[in-house]
Amino acid sequence: MNSVSYCLGNLSEKSKLRRMERFIQHGNTTCLKHTIAVAYYSVMLANFFGIEYNKRALIRGALLHDYFLYDWHDGAKGRKIHGFTHSAAALLNAERDYLLTDIERDIIKKHMFPLTVVPPMCREAWIVCAVDKLCSLYETLKRRDAYYAVETKRIGDYKELYNEIRKI
Repeated sequence: MNSVSYCLGNLSEKSKLRRMERFIQHGNTTCLKHTIAVAYYSVMLANFFGIEYNKRALIRGALLHDYFLYDWHDGAKGRKIHGFTHSAAALLNAERDYLLTDIERDIIKKHMFPLTVVPPMCREAWIVCAVDKLCSLYETLKRRDAYYAVETKRIGDYKELYNEIRKI
């Protein structure tokens, strides 16, 4: 989790990343909490299966994969096709706020495959694509406190996480 915390702290100091706390992604899970979970479980999955991967790119791409910065539940024009369009919005925002690697771009742009039609080109993007689907399903079905166990047992209190990040 230290790598996820480090990247989260590094990214949040330089951008609008914390604005993602304002928006609900699935169930009662915020966009930020969702992306933290996707980053965390992507690393766990890759390590579990012994997959060689670029850890920094995987974590940064996972943390930014839903960096679209709007409430997709608000009924605004175009939001009904959010599943098809938000990866492009997230990539635009991420490119505006960060210098991205090709792997990070691939993760952000193609995490919604098969809705994005073009499949991921690197293993990091495939990992995030799969884990994103699993986390989204879990958040939707669980509805309440989806990551309570992760927050309390593995990550610690959410506010404490930000304090830890500032120390790095």
